[in-house]
This record gives sequence, C-alpha cells and structure tokens, in this order.
Amino acid sequence: MKKNVLVFGSISGLIIAATGCISGALCYNNPNFQGNMWVGYGSMVLAFSLIFVAIKNYRDKYNGGVISFGKALGIGLSIVAITSTIYVLVWLIEFYNFFPDFMNKYVAHVLNDAKAHGATDAELKQKAAEMAPYAEMYKSPVGVILLTYVEILPVGLVIALIAALILKRKNSDPQLAAN
Repeated sequence: MKKNVLVFGSISGLIIAATGCISGALCYNNPNFQGNMWVGYGSMVLAFSLIFVAIKNYRDKYNGGVISFGKALGIGLSIVAITSTIYVLVWLIEFYNFFPDFMNKYVAHVLNDAKAHGATDAELKQKAAEMAPYAEMYKSPVGVILLTYVEILPVGLVIALIAALILKRKNSDPQLAAN
C-alpha cells in the first residue's frame, strides 16, 4: 500500500506543482484573480482525481478486488497529505522568492472587485477589515503555511471521501469470507 500511495501521491503532487507554478504566475501578473482561481481549483480536482486511480489500483491489483471504506479512505487521505504538502512547499518557494507582495495585490483585487460591484465606502472599509487578518497571517511563514493548507485540504478531503465511498467493495464470495 505504501508504494501505491507514494507513486500516486507523487504524481498528484507533480500535477499540482506544475499547475500551481503556472497559475501563480498568471494570477500574479493578471489583475483578474477570479479566472486564475478557477484554474487553481480545477488543477486541485485534476490532481486529486488520482485518488480514484490509486484506490482502484490497490483494490484490484494488490487486494483481490476487495477494499473496505476505511482502507480506501486511508489511501485517499495519505495522497491528500502528500499532494497538499507539495502544494504548500511550492507556494512557499513561489511566495518568498517571486511573489512577496502577493497578499497586498490580492487584497487590492478584492477591494477593487467589491468597488466595481457597487460597494459603498462603508462596505469597502468592512471588506478591508475582513481581509486584514489574512494579510497579518501572511507576515509569518506559519501563517502562510496554514492558509495554504486551508486552501487545498478541503478539496482533497471531499474527493478522498467520495472515492472511498464509490470504490469500497466487500468480499462477495462466501467461501473466501469463511476462510
């Protein structure tokens, strides 16, 4: 199981790293963060889709076509951990070496977007106050790490749960179950 998790987790991590670098560069150089956000989350779904492949591969090739929900979820969560950690590491490299003012640009984008959608001065002040804790968190590596994990982990957790539910398979042969 470990080899299966490492192989598929690494491939998933490479997908998320490559698309993360591309999305990061596009997002940073384009004042419209919205389209790039969809690219980012789309790449997460693509990378995490390998959870389905990994669980099915383990179930069919190494476990006689049988896998419990718990075992399938364990495989999925392990891949989520590997992929998410690669995502966080890539973002740390990008942020500290190439995009150190990312959060300032992002906050400006959020405020400009709100203004473009007719926000009043009071609403803009409220939005700025909502963004302030995130900007403050981005001043420390721990804050950057936590916020980056919060960005990717929910996507992976949902996909791992769905994959485990869909791919679980009990032993249907009563002769094998008796042994």
